[in-house]
Amino acid sequence: MVLRSIMFVPGSSPRMIAKAAALPADAIVFDLEDAVAYPEKAAARQLVREALAPTRAGGSSMLVRINALPTGLTEADLDAIVCADLDGVLMPKAESRQEIFQLDEMLSRVEKERGLKPGSIVVIPLLETAKGVVNAYEIAGASKRNVAVGFGAGDFMRDLGLDASFMTPDQTELLYTRSRIVVCARAAGIQAIDTVFFGLLADLAGLERETKMALRLGFKGKALIHPSQIEIANRVFSPSEEDVRNATACVAAFEEAQKKGLGAVPFEGRMIDIMSYEQAKNLVAFAATIAERDRQKSGSRITSAR
Repeated sequence: MVLRSIMFVPGSSPRMIAKAAALPADAIVFDLEDAVAYPEKAAARQLVREALAPTRAGGSSMLVRINALPTGLTEADLDAIVCADLDGVLMPKAESRQEIFQLDEMLSRVEKERGLKPGSIVVIPLLETAKGVVNAYEIAGASKRNVAVGFGAGDFMRDLGLDASFMTPDQTELLYTRSRIVVCARAAGIQAIDTVFFGLLADLAGLERETKMALRLGFKGKALIHPSQIEIANRVFSPSEEDVRNATACVAAFEEAQKKGLGAVPFEGRMIDIMSYEQAKNLVAFAATIAERDRQKSGSRITSAR
């Protein structure tokens, strides 16, 4: 699952839901948690359920941020939204593997009731508390459903007694936390998704700086709260055409060297070996996956617009 851009849409906003299918995000997340007041939860579930199929026609993956287990609302959320048009759920404020086990059991029950393939609904636990970050590896590896872990900096800083709006420009306050989440996600064999941007919506330059920093730390995508942010996330987390050309040439050079019995070979002024070769192959494969994803999304939008 390609998750460069994960766009959050309030589940209680019919206007924004109606526009979601046209957004070029890799995943649309209908939010039933923080963006929906308690009295509106039931109505929001119905809106989201009805929106899944038409929004899916736009080619994005369909995800829903459900309410956390301690709220007692999780099962009602799942009963309302789990269907063939749903790809997965985001589990907020995940703090232990036991919570993932519990969610897995709930999903298995609903999948069976709806005649869906077992394990077809994927999960993205959100790490938003100190306890969740400490337990990041056990959470990330708790279920085969997990395809990524996400970072929620706002709730995390609130848990520490801090205010996210007063972060320094270089965000050194979050360096350890981000790094730990990336390493734990990778150790569990899944990807890490960075937190939303807390700067001004108009500060796209600031968003790009933060997104590039997240990329350098090892994140593979970013949570977003406005359509203007999607292009930046998609571009930053995608290899450039030059990157792909260089990687393709690197692969060809190393494979030619292997035919000659060489384990390393000069390439554009530096020595490349099996590590360089594997990195280049991975980049080329990832670029091909993105290109196919974007092609399918473009075709889906053309078809749905007719």
